[in-house]
Amino acid sequence: MPLTKRIIPCLDVRDGTVVKGVCFKNLQSVGDPPTLAVAYQEQGADEIVFLDVKATVAGAATLRSAVKKTAENLFIPLTVGGGTRSFEDVRETLKAGADKVSVNTAAVENPEMITECADAFGSQCVVVAIDAKRDNDSWEVYTYSGTRPTGRDAVEWAKEVCDRGAGEILLTSMDADGTKAGYDIELTRTIVRATNVPVIASGGCGTIEHIVEVLTRGEADAALAASIFHYGQHTVADVKEALRAKGVPVRESVAE
Repeated sequence: MPLTKRIIPCLDVRDGTVVKGVCFKNLQSVGDPPTLAVAYQEQGADEIVFLDVKATVAGAATLRSAVKKTAENLFIPLTVGGGTRSFEDVRETLKAGADKVSVNTAAVENPEMITECADAFGSQCVVVAIDAKRDNDSWEVYTYSGTRPTGRDAVEWAKEVCDRGAGEILLTSMDADGTKAGYDIELTRTIVRATNVPVIASGGCGTIEHIVEVLTRGEADAALAASIFHYGQHTVADVKEALRAKGVPVRESVAE
């Protein structure tokens, strides 16, 4: 498990264009995926995540075209998720140039797919995304972009995906997502302590301090953020400088 913490900008992609909005509504185009990905790389990002917010079969080809163009100039890992429904989808996305593929709904509906992909491509290529919502003293897994409750306990599901060969977990708190009030520290720390793979925290980032908090108190291996970067509030370099000042180990950027 890496000792240094990672900072990962997330780019929501629709029809080959990066979009931003509030709670997935009023989406506005903000630019070209390859251009923005390289810009974040130059700021010191450790990885880039593309999430297909349209996630249609027709959109998959468009997204893979953007992945291919991005991979030509990106020297940090690229993870692609959203609409991945099958082993074949994973294979095609990796062929297009992605380093890792994130699966959520398909993994819940067909858990064997995790092992099949891990065996074929290596665990390091398989990221399982878990969208979790608090249910009294526990958290429930949701699928289909957070619209369908599954009845599955998030901690038990996280343990299972590790046993099945997932190399990483992308954990989103549905309660915190979009609030900009901070990550769900309790959820993140609970999943980290229950599993043996790196956990990327997602949902709720509004300030640099939120990132510091989830990487320290939350014990996450990486922090995913979107708004604070897309709106020009902070650069990745700003975040890393703040983390270093707090004694949190971070990687040097490729530009440094």
